[in-house]
Amino acid sequence: MWTQTIDPTGELWSSALIAVTPILVFLLCLTVFKLKGITAALIAVALQVIVALWPFGMPAASIAGAGLFGILTAIWPIAYIIVMAVWLYKITVASGRFDVIRSSISGISPDQRVQVLLISFCFGAFLEGAAGFGVPIAICAALLVQLGFGPVKAAMLSLVANVAAGAYGAIGIPVIVGARVGEVDVLDLSWDMVLVLQLLTLAVPFILVMILDGWRGVRETLPMTLGVSLAFSGVQAAVLMTLGPELADILPGLAAMIVVFAISRVWAPSRIYREDGGSAPKPTRHDFNEVVVAWSPFYILTATIFVWSVPWFKSLFADGGPLAWLVFPVPIPGITDVVVPAGKDVATTATWDWAPISATGTAILLAVIITFVTTPQLRSGQLWGQLSATVRELWRAVVLIALILVVANIANYSGGTASIGNALAGVGLLFPLFAPIIGWFGVFITGSVVNNNTLFAQLQSVTATQIGVDPTLLVAANTAGGAVAKVVSPQSIAIAAGAVGLTGREGEILRASIWYSLGMLAWICVWVFLLSLVVSG
Repeated sequence: MWTQTIDPTGELWSSALIAVTPILVFLLCLTVFKLKGITAALIAVALQVIVALWPFGMPAASIAGAGLFGILTAIWPIAYIIVMAVWLYKITVASGRFDVIRSSISGISPDQRVQVLLISFCFGAFLEGAAGFGVPIAICAALLVQLGFGPVKAAMLSLVANVAAGAYGAIGIPVIVGARVGEVDVLDLSWDMVLVLQLLTLAVPFILVMILDGWRGVRETLPMTLGVSLAFSGVQAAVLMTLGPELADILPGLAAMIVVFAISRVWAPSRIYREDGGSAPKPTRHDFNEVVVAWSPFYILTATIFVWSVPWFKSLFADGGPLAWLVFPVPIPGITDVVVPAGKDVATTATWDWAPISATGTAILLAVIITFVTTPQLRSGQLWGQLSATVRELWRAVVLIALILVVANIANYSGGTASIGNALAGVGLLFPLFAPIIGWFGVFITGSVVNNNTLFAQLQSVTATQIGVDPTLLVAANTAGGAVAKVVSPQSIAIAAGAVGLTGREGEILRASIWYSLGMLAWICVWVFLLSLVVSG
């Protein structure tokens, strides 16, 4: 067995600086040197292997095991989910239904500022609550491109819009996991998420409009932007404070969509905004039934994922459940029973679970099948042709995700991630100012708020207790920091790039998005610090 060390140099800050080097180099390669995503990731992998070998002293076999774990996770469930979601989108386009969807959205408003609120913010939040795992980013970015947005702008807008929903994706799992790992009450954590994140959530619709059209756009769309902001944030806060996190995206997303429809019937902006400066296409009239049928793939998607996400369905495949035999756990060699986490006496267990039925991707596959069966315009040749086209377009994005997960897993199992977290925790009473940064970093390297809370919720809780701050507040800060990191997470950007046809040009999306992520992170850091002065531990 091999025991991690989080301070191999004897000076925690220098150990943390060495540990963070591969990620910093990756960012520089994308933003300054403008390398392709895969090239930058390969450089980061090479550096991460060197750092793990020295100074952290991780055995080569364990490094290989951690890398294998990252590759397997990239394939299943991440790539499976992404490919299925984009496949569903493509067959919707091939069937001709997307033309109806596009014109129905244009019929609500030809103004692209309103369209981005409806699609990326409202519909994206609804999909985030039902699915998560990059599904809303892929679908919403592709929808915006079809409506005439530039690919980079479409991807960036969908990433920024996801901030309001990213903390509660896939039926509230990030908050539920954060409460369990951080050993705090889940409803208390939901209340503190309102304290930490709701002001930013209120601002996100205004930020989206400003990205498109500045302050002039905010003034011209104020009734719609304000209505969407108040409806979404108000319903989300009410759900979090009374029901918990499970429906904190789905119900607000629905409420905000209803508000868009209602306001559009009585109000329209004085000037129609189009990103390219051209005139809006003349909307085609469709009857109600035609619009309902056109949107049906997304209703079906929501229904199947909802079933896959509810506790009773998950319990069927849990340990001891009647269908547990359909989950095939694969222990990772070099990690399982080999790596002992720092401060522990027992070796970790790293297991890759291949679950062909209970996987979220299978729920999306079922939606594809139902959509195909209920769409007479589609032929089997088109179905399989769109799958082939999807794989051809996304394989580079999947490779990039795999490389990032290799870096993340080696950092985690070598002790590098813990080194960074503990170094930030060493600042004492100033720690709440930096607590969201730990969450930001956790999502940047793993791509998941769930994984981030798995890594750092306990650290946040323990540190909060030591310095006399409410542990629930800092677990909420960790979750909120992770939510704004999804804007620039390499996994999220790879998904967005694949959806809008910019695979290999991920750096363009990152450069367009990073300042929004960092600006929102700075706000959360300052706000959490101020809250820590008045919220007792």
